[in-house]
Amino acid sequence: MALNVLGLEGAPLALRALAVLLLAALLIFSKRALFSRVRRLVARTDWHLDDILVGALELPLNLFILAASLSLLVSLLPLDPAWREMAVLALRATLALSVFIFLDRLLTGIINGYGDRVDVVSHSGGIIKGFLHVVIIFFFVMVLFDLVGISITPLIASLGVGSLAVALAFQDTLSNFFAGIYTMIDKPVRVGDFVRLEGGQEGFVTEIGWRSTKLQLLPDNTVIIPNNKITGGVITNFCLPAPEMSVIVPVGVHYDSDLAAVERVTCEVAREVMGRVEGGVPGYEPKVRYSAFEASSVNFNVSMRAKSYVDQFLIRHEFIKALHARYRQEGIVIPYPMRTLDVPEELLARLEGRLSASPRPLRRDPSSAL
Repeated sequence: MALNVLGLEGAPLALRALAVLLLAALLIFSKRALFSRVRRLVARTDWHLDDILVGALELPLNLFILAASLSLLVSLLPLDPAWREMAVLALRATLALSVFIFLDRLLTGIINGYGDRVDVVSHSGGIIKGFLHVVIIFFFVMVLFDLVGISITPLIASLGVGSLAVALAFQDTLSNFFAGIYTMIDKPVRVGDFVRLEGGQEGFVTEIGWRSTKLQLLPDNTVIIPNNKITGGVITNFCLPAPEMSVIVPVGVHYDSDLAAVERVTCEVAREVMGRVEGGVPGYEPKVRYSAFEASSVNFNVSMRAKSYVDQFLIRHEFIKALHARYRQEGIVIPYPMRTLDVPEELLARLEGRLSASPRPLRRDPSSAL
């Protein structure tokens, strides 16, 4: 049939082989010319996926042309049935290889092109691409075994048992792996967030990996936390839903103070500090809320606003200094801790009588010792 189509029936073998090679060269040249024009067309579009698709098709099409040419050459040559069967098997394997190469290049291109839009891909694109390579090679090997007549059912069963053993052996590693995936997708913590762990450590999240998360403490030490501790523990994230936070400063004044004047003066100082200190929120209106009558003072809380968790320390520092100076200027007293004892008068009179009745100690004259 192929001889009739090409008009090579009765032609010498060398001429038949030359005709097939020329046909393959013509197909490859035509493909290159077509792809060159297609690339210019897709370069004008804003859609990036068409560039990925064209790039993924180039090598598989070359393999397909090669396989088709070999198939035609086999049909033109008078080969033994055994050689012909091997040629057909090679043709099928080449076609399967072209399909899997296309899938591999397409998925890799999608990860490279769109990975920066997804955190889980942008942070671990290399691991994902390696995993896809392994999966594609595995399925290609399975198809190749099926082509050569090797039963893959026992192999799949053995792989299932082996996978179970591996999963049990790497239970902790897999737990941290899937916890890392959950952390990257659900985002309970993000890189740059300031968090407090269940154990009390506080710091900035610097890296979220597949196995562990790194936390940089304020003294510049680094704590490495397994990801299953992140997903299974109680974590306070000071950057969710927003990094701004309230700064509460407890204060106490003397009972003789004019509380309305204390509130006015305190709010003035708080406004001045938040407008002057870096990290304060100038537009925030400070609040004073009296809370309790203590033993020596009337206590209240001053509420201010900081742009981030670490900004609160400087705001509190400057506010305490400014408030102390302003209270001294206004005559507002911050009392020392003291206690008042209420003693019955009868008890005082009894104590005074005992003190007056007790004999005074005699003084010795130093000269009497001589």
